[in-house]
Amino acid sequence: MKVLVTGGAGYIGTELISALIAKPEVDQVIVYDNLSRLNYNMFLGLRLQKHTKITFVKGELLDSRALRKVLKGVDVVYHLAAKVTTPFANADAHSYEQVNHWGTAELVYAVEESDVKRFIYTSSTGVYGSSKDAVDELTAPDPQTLYAISKVRGEEHVRRLSSKINTYIMRCGNVYGYSRSMRFDAVINKFAFEANFNKLITIQGDGKQSRTFIHVDMLSNALANLLTAPLENGTYNLVDRNLKVIDILDVLKELIPPLEFIFINQHLRLHELNVKVNQQVNDILGIVNNRPLKEELEEFLSKFSY
Repeated sequence: MKVLVTGGAGYIGTELISALIAKPEVDQVIVYDNLSRLNYNMFLGLRLQKHTKITFVKGELLDSRALRKVLKGVDVVYHLAAKVTTPFANADAHSYEQVNHWGTAELVYAVEESDVKRFIYTSSTGVYGSSKDAVDELTAPDPQTLYAISKVRGEEHVRRLSSKINTYIMRCGNVYGYSRSMRFDAVINKFAFEANFNKLITIQGDGKQSRTFIHVDMLSNALANLLTAPLENGTYNLVDRNLKVIDILDVLKELIPPLEFIFINQHLRLHELNVKVNQQVNDILGIVNNRPLKEELEEFLSKFSY
């Protein structure tokens, strides 16, 4: 089986590739990435270094000719490439529109002319906007940032494929946890970094706002299992837990007693989002988490050099 991963050099992509090459049914993984984040960690380390199953192609989503060329012989496409939201979700509207919307459209056009049999698109639970009540897949999207709007528009293009091939839109929660291709702008990762090195965390708002999360290891393994999983075409949420910001801080304080907090604009209640865990989908994709948050964060902190 030949697999293409767009954005494969990124945070999730690096871990997904490790999971894919471990599968015996996978013969080749093509990483298609423009390296715009200047993150080259995917090329380092023993797990992936000089691995015979991996091929890297530097390319743009808007390069339709390059996309059609790289899709030759590909059976499964994972579309991870995107301009991500944090921390400037409402800046540079043009980039979000070009990459997340029209870049996805170009990829879909190319896939329609290929022999691809399965298409997996990583969207975001951010498309639901803000909600105090837990949302699920039946909740209508209410995107409130440029990033979320661009992901909804990307979903609309991807959905066209569902009548032709196996197509999955996976709305992922906030991703956290160690990866060689780290993103330190993600909420928990940012807090862990500040806690470890500065012993001081800055929080916007009162800290009572909640978010939905999933560990990068669970997400990458779930996506890898979707390669052959008996899941019907559709749109699904991939989340593991909902946490208030203050709950994350309490755990970090327990692990690092000298840790201090500074609240900025504490009088403001920032938007929050809770997402129902789709246990049926999690079971099919092998998402099982028996570890408490404290254990996960303790392991994460142990990855720092000092």
